[in-house]
Amino acid sequence: MKRSTEKQLFQYAWKFRKQISIGLLFLVIAVALELTGPFIAKRLIDNHVVGIESTWYQVENKDEYTASYQGDFYKREDRLNGTEETGDRTTVLQVGTSYYFVDQAVPTTGKRQIESDTLIIDTPEGEVSVNAEKLSLQELYSFFAPERPAIYRLLGLYMGLLLVAAIFQFGNTFLLQKTSNRIIQRMRKDVFGHIQRLPINYFINQPAGKVVARVTNDTEAIRELYVRVLATFVTSIVYMTGIYIALFLLDLKLAMLCLLLLPIIAVWMRVYKYYGGKYNKVVRSTVSDMNGNINEAIHGMSIIQAFRRQKQTSEEFEALNQKHFTYQRKLIRLSALTSHNLVNVLRNFAFVAFIWYFGSQSMGAEGVITVGVLYAFVDYLTRLFQPVNDLVNQLPQLEQARVAAGRVFELMEEEGEKVKVVKVPRYHGNVRFDHVSFAYEKDDYILKDIDFEVKSGQTAAFVGHTGSGKSSIMNLLFRFYDPQKGRITIDGKDTKKWSRQQVRSHMGIVLQDPFIFTGTILSNVTMNDPNISREMAIDALKAVGADRFVEKLPNQYDEPVKEKGSSLSMGERQLISFARALAFDPAILILDEATANIDTETEKLIQDALQVLKQGRTTLVIAHRLSTIQQADQIFVLHHGTMMEKGTHTQLITEKGLYYQMYQMQQGKLKATAM
Repeated sequence: MKRSTEKQLFQYAWKFRKQISIGLLFLVIAVALELTGPFIAKRLIDNHVVGIESTWYQVENKDEYTASYQGDFYKREDRLNGTEETGDRTTVLQVGTSYYFVDQAVPTTGKRQIESDTLIIDTPEGEVSVNAEKLSLQELYSFFAPERPAIYRLLGLYMGLLLVAAIFQFGNTFLLQKTSNRIIQRMRKDVFGHIQRLPINYFINQPAGKVVARVTNDTEAIRELYVRVLATFVTSIVYMTGIYIALFLLDLKLAMLCLLLLPIIAVWMRVYKYYGGKYNKVVRSTVSDMNGNINEAIHGMSIIQAFRRQKQTSEEFEALNQKHFTYQRKLIRLSALTSHNLVNVLRNFAFVAFIWYFGSQSMGAEGVITVGVLYAFVDYLTRLFQPVNDLVNQLPQLEQARVAAGRVFELMEEEGEKVKVVKVPRYHGNVRFDHVSFAYEKDDYILKDIDFEVKSGQTAAFVGHTGSGKSSIMNLLFRFYDPQKGRITIDGKDTKKWSRQQVRSHMGIVLQDPFIFTGTILSNVTMNDPNISREMAIDALKAVGADRFVEKLPNQYDEPVKEKGSSLSMGERQLISFARALAFDPAILILDEATANIDTETEKLIQDALQVLKQGRTTLVIAHRLSTIQQADQIFVLHHGTMMEKGTHTQLITEKGLYYQMYQMQQGKLKATAM
């Protein structure tokens, strides 16, 4: 059953749930500490800044809460301890930018204006007119003096909370980013490991560039998902939750209005997921096609230039490039029309609702809303749209990562081969094909009722025209494929009862065009296998005669080689591949037209190396030059997937059948060349 992309992404994250949980806990603590700011500001404004606008009582004794004015001591009504003797009630009020002292108790709410020395207060109960004395800056400061220690304490508390929040925020960022990279490390390891378990026919049907794009480009997009997108989403959700809690604590009705923001965001995310996902699928697919096109062009550049196909190749690439540009433009348009604009529109609507609400209900004569609450609400409302903006701006990256993850998981859901690396004893090498028939495509049989046996230590050669099925026999023996009919046995044991790794564990192969990996000559022999020592590799190179050219190189056996061994000749690459096969000491050796591309001068050296290589093992040779297999114990002649003849070279020449005709044809060509 195919699992959803989101579920598989979650399962990867679940493997690191401990680190993620600690990171999220740090995030919650950091957010909670940071969001205390507006509440502290509210308390500071209402209690210690605007709070001096209050009823003050004349007192006899001076303490930390008393203010001195014209030789008398005054204390705010809310600072009285209940046992103090008090005198006259007075009031301090602000009108415009100035503060006034009134020697009697007057309402602290309502519309105020000053005319000469008269303060007029318009309240729901009526108009109040009283004499008021304007406070000088020094006199005003004396009323603020009792609040200064509390203000410093609150500011110090807020700074301390911000510092602690910064420490927790660092811990959260470090843990989440580290964990995200660990997740991608695990995912890339799993993807690459799965690629090595995929059957050969998968790679035949998929260009190498497309596979590479999934391992590199697509996993990098997923890394961005874990490192940036999910961290942003989690942070934003935690912030928004904290802000909504604070809004509800401040004012229930306005907080309910702000909740309308959530369904709008949810609807938009669904819309973006639909269109953004559709466009991103095309973009990611086109990137893979471009990688495949580039990879093919680089490998075939010599052919492209030789046949003057540069223009056509460029046009093919440009068609893909234009397609990529078109859909990227659609994604940009989709984001540009919404992301920043959407948040701005929502922010403006929220502030309109805020102004309407406070303007119509809270800023009248009754003045039920304090300045501190007003400030805190504006602060939280402003903060609310920052995570909203972050969420919306990360939607393109989220969809890109989701589509990339779908492509990666699609690759990982390809049925792979079971890996079983339990060692099997080195087999003797008796090979038997028991009436084997095989087709790459359904019912289109490449091999038809192939039946033969090769004894341990023998050399068997397979000859035939192109398409006769020679390479298919080797593919079956290596278990790159399994036959539809018949069975293949090694030492009497059906190869299907072993894992593919066990079947290949005692086999070696030398290809017509040997593959040389980037590294050194020595690493290409050992293949970095710890069981093959440096001395064993050097002995193998010497045994096949490769030391004749290796020891002339500047670094000898440690000479660096480039990709595909482009700095070496064909014969030199072939000798290294012989040494590689010899170092691994296989029980069965397969030579896939190993001398087909070798010049006549090098052929003698290669033939000597082959004699060393064949000793003590079963050797199966796909032959191109019939002159190289005359000493084979058995020769099998194939024609259109059917075994036509078998025997030694002498027997087949005597029979004057298909092998004889092929031999005579090659001999004739040799004579013509000599003339």
